[in-house]
Amino acid sequence: MSHAAPQAASGRSQVEFIAMVALLFATVAFAIDAMLPVLAEMGRELAPQDPGRAQLVVTVFVLGLGLGTFIAGPVSDAFGRKPVILAGIVLYMVAATVAALSESIELLLVARFVQGLGSAAPRVVSQALVRDLFAGRQMARVMSFAMAVFVLVPAVAPLMGAGIAALYGWRAIFWSFLVFGVVSGVWLLVRQPETLPAEARRKLAPRTLFDTLAEIARHRRVMALLAALSFGFAGMFVWLASLALVFDETYDRATEFPWWFALIALASIPASLLNAHLVVRLGMQRLVVTALCAQAAGALIMLALMALGLASFLPFMLFMWVQFSTIAMIFGNLNALALEPLGHVAGTAASVMGGVSTMAAAIIATPIARAFDGTALVLSLGTLGCAGAALFFVALAYRQRHDAG
Repeated sequence: MSHAAPQAASGRSQVEFIAMVALLFATVAFAIDAMLPVLAEMGRELAPQDPGRAQLVVTVFVLGLGLGTFIAGPVSDAFGRKPVILAGIVLYMVAATVAALSESIELLLVARFVQGLGSAAPRVVSQALVRDLFAGRQMARVMSFAMAVFVLVPAVAPLMGAGIAALYGWRAIFWSFLVFGVVSGVWLLVRQPETLPAEARRKLAPRTLFDTLAEIARHRRVMALLAALSFGFAGMFVWLASLALVFDETYDRATEFPWWFALIALASIPASLLNAHLVVRLGMQRLVVTALCAQAAGALIMLALMALGLASFLPFMLFMWVQFSTIAMIFGNLNALALEPLGHVAGTAASVMGGVSTMAAAIIATPIARAFDGTALVLSLGTLGCAGAALFFVALAYRQRHDAG
């Protein structure tokens, strides 16, 4: 799709456009990862009887993000990219304000759900914005550069969150989200022309979503891959919700957490490059199975070390590196496998499957994360269970494809 390609260079360079898109991509990562170092502190202040409830700050945000993913794409097809992204940023900022002023964990969680809902617009619609302006290899090039910039955000966000909290308290992190929203929103408003002309817009039709959902539900192989994707995401969300508490309560290294997180995130980047190199040679399914087996093996080794009393900090860091390094091999390849039979409705199917898998993952991850017992036991068991379930559904999808062929 390239009807708006001339606008790509309107008033600014492609480098600036890539930087702006990367910032929009980063809305979700910053809103989650900046909170990780202060979850324990938030729990002690707002829920002293049950500090572990602070983990829900991550999972309810993800739940809102999943619901918003259903809405943002189709609405942007009807009303244009800019107004929908800007509306999402405003909602994100309003919810951040409420969260900063919250005096109860309940109000904070409601605000985080709404913030997740708003963040879906810049995260999802920015991809449509790129599709409007570029096609083929040029689109892939722009997306690759944007993702390369974006990947730095999860690495530095916990450091930024910890620094802000150390200077001004944990509530200031929510005020920083307002700064983030203003910068990204004004940048988009002032520098980016609308990329979807009025004549190319489609009438908002909720039935299209329902029809796509029905088609996915009838396709057993796609449903199996969707289940695998949901469990894969669930394992990642369990890590995000539990990791800071493990550093704090298990290893007494809360102050070091942002630095170790940044180190592991950066050390995991080569896995993305390796995936891009190997996928043509080995295929998507083989890489997914390998990555899930690595996650399960890491969890089993960690459980064995815990049983022997040898689960020191170094083995846990290696366990964490394995989990983070396999993310690229799991999600990109599973998404591609699931969308393979749905090329005729790829756009809507991607939105629907993204929403379903994100919301399902949040529902799966929440009770696992809430079972945290002060050790890495629940995290390890949760990783093993989610990886095992994902492997089961990948095998089921393969069997269904084999039976159909």
